[in-house]
Amino acid sequence: MAILRVAQMGHPVLRLVAEPVDPAAIPQDDFQGFLDDMLETMAEYEGAGLAAPQVYTSLRVVCLTLDPEKGPEFLINPEIEVLSDLVTKTPEGCLSVHGMRGVVERPAHIRVVALDRYGNPKGYELKGFPAVVVQHECDHLDGVLYVDRVDPLTLAFLDEFQRFGSLDQYLDDYEAPEAIADEVIELEFVADDDESEQPEAADGAEEEAVSVTDEGEDGPSSVDDAASDDADVKAPTTEAT
Repeated sequence: MAILRVAQMGHPVLRLVAEPVDPAAIPQDDFQGFLDDMLETMAEYEGAGLAAPQVYTSLRVVCLTLDPEKGPEFLINPEIEVLSDLVTKTPEGCLSVHGMRGVVERPAHIRVVALDRYGNPKGYELKGFPAVVVQHECDHLDGVLYVDRVDPLTLAFLDEFQRFGSLDQYLDDYEAPEAIADEVIELEFVADDDESEQPEAADGAEEEAVSVTDEGEDGPSSVDDAASDDADVKAPTTEAT
């Protein structure tokens, strides 16, 4: 395995629409080796996630952590569906936009379906911060950075963000965000009559939803508490890659 270089804003690779991965290529040694390199790189920078374009590879692959007990996992060729009008505002940062933070509004309730690192279908219904992490990482696959969606009045350098917190709280029209419980519900895939795979919420999924954060009303200080200052999305004072 190897630690890969991370592209910075201004490099064209971050503005390309990434190519889908051929499912036949997933089991190949070179592709699996690339996934291992992404894992090592994400661990090195202590990010909540990492997208392939950030390491100069324009493929539709993201590595992220949705449930700390499960650890990092891959979404290959992910597709996102917004499930409700619920929205959340989260301070975000990015390994590819060094040393800055800003508040981004995103849907807070989504479904994502994808292939795992072995080519099997997988999917989740997500609420709260896990939904933010998936959207932040998948934006990279379409050449979009969080600064394209940010409220420009909330942009701050990292030192000032750590000193003063999120700038939205100082704006005249500031309203405290609605508390949204983080949920990760894994979907099951069943074959219908034409043998295609269809996602369904697992039996008892509502009861088994994983609470990703347990850090009190204000949430964690970053996507993962141990995340480095340049990890990717930030949570209720948050970050990912």
